[in-house]
Amino acid sequence: VMKAANERAAAGGDVLHMEVGQPSTPAPRAVVAAAKAALDIDRIGYTDALGIPALREAIASHYKVYYAVAVPAERIVVTTGSSGAFLLAFLSAFDPGDRVGVVEPGYPAYRNILSALGVEPVALPARGECDFKPTAALLASAGRLDGLLVASPANPTGTMIDHGGLTALVRASAATGTRLIVDEIYHGITYHGRAETVLAVDPQTLVINSFSKYFSMTGWRLGWMVVPEDLMRSVECLAQNLFISPPALSQQA
Repeated sequence: VMKAANERAAAGGDVLHMEVGQPSTPAPRAVVAAAKAALDIDRIGYTDALGIPALREAIASHYKVYYAVAVPAERIVVTTGSSGAFLLAFLSAFDPGDRVGVVEPGYPAYRNILSALGVEPVALPARGECDFKPTAALLASAGRLDGLLVASPANPTGTMIDHGGLTALVRASAATGTRLIVDEIYHGITYHGRAETVLAVDPQTLVINSFSKYFSMTGWRLGWMVVPEDLMRSVECLAQNLFISPPALSQQA
């Protein structure tokens, strides 16, 4: 759909883009200025597989300032967009044949990436009367789950899970040995209060975020993960071999 829209625009046609989550604003001016400066003074070569230390420290500081949550920089992994983060998360946490619950309606790439890795996406059809949130009954209806992937704020419904809801998900997942992954990519883009990070409930939950949405940096291809300690070594090895490193210029910016 995006290709067809771009072709229409290139031919001079009017297009109202609703096919991808593309912010209407460009990257912040300070980001662009830093990128221009880095081109003059930096080699723009490979970086550490987990990201440059200064950026990991800055993300850790963000959690402390924005959420009042302490996250060690050593557990932050900078990735090639949130897409790279999902690939690393699924490969490190699951094996082929595992079953991972995915709330629907939801981001289609979740189930597509899982399927490509031989992991079975299990649809959890959320209902409007429950504000499209995963409930205990919904999880129970899915049978055995090796993993559960939720987003808050969710795409495309926009629904947010509050502190109590996150606590219930963490407890339910722990009780059944289910690996919980929370997509927080739309944090900062809210209209009825601030979104809460699941890390305030359980610091060992795997969290995925990105600079694409709130920071308007979609094409810069830069995201991050907060990784549980038991997965850090696996994620590092996978990141080194699959990507070598995230884009150096975007990290500098």
